[in-house]
Amino acid sequence: MNERVEVKKNGHVAELIFENPPNNFANVRLLSAIADALQSLDHDPEIWTILLRSTGKSFCAGADLMSAKDGIGLIAPEGQADPLRLFYDQALRLFGVKKPIVAAVQGAAIGAGLGLALAADFRVASVEARFSANFVRLGLHPGFGLTHTLPRLIGHQKASLMMLTARRLKGEDALAMGLVDRLTEADQLLSEARQFASELAENAPLSLISVKQALAKDLQERVAEALACELAQQTLLKKTSDYAEGVASVFERRPARFNGC
Repeated sequence: MNERVEVKKNGHVAELIFENPPNNFANVRLLSAIADALQSLDHDPEIWTILLRSTGKSFCAGADLMSAKDGIGLIAPEGQADPLRLFYDQALRLFGVKKPIVAAVQGAAIGAGLGLALAADFRVASVEARFSANFVRLGLHPGFGLTHTLPRLIGHQKASLMMLTARRLKGEDALAMGLVDRLTEADQLLSEARQFASELAENAPLSLISVKQALAKDLQERVAEALACELAQQTLLKKTSDYAEGVASVFERRPARFNGC
């Protein structure tokens, strides 16, 4: 088990640090641990804001597409529950957090990693950060609620551009698009994100929760609806030869040769 989640508290700010070396790929176990930690912090009266960050070069380079061991990847071992459904069950929990979350994004936030970053209320990114909804490059439908959260954040047209081109955005482009709130040099990322979280924590905690709830409205319910549609489409597309080719091309570091079936 490489997945690890640690919580450090500094005053009214909690840092939730996750890792799954070397690329922090997301799986059921990691998302469950993150959701458990967030839920615990939601019930801690001394914590008013949360900083979500990871270790290593990548924030989260995507979902674990290949592993079938113990059902932690997105390939279902024979006779076991669909890990993709379990994966999204855990992802949905992230959108029910009551307290403001700031994500510190270094390196890649790709696919499910982009979805994880968008589960936060704010994103502070380094100039080296890269963002992509790369699902169509894998022969797959977008997931992690991104069909709702991405257009909600940056608008329908820009979200369409990201999801239909699978384009990888640099930090500067992500800032201009409204995908991130602050951009900083890599060696200043953590201090900038901590400052942001501390600025939020200077305010009245019950007011922070109240305002987030008002702004989020029915976010978790909308994400649940999006996840249900995404899961249905991904389940269909996972059976295609294009999906097999898309995944193979990524791991073999070559252009995909799709055939439309």
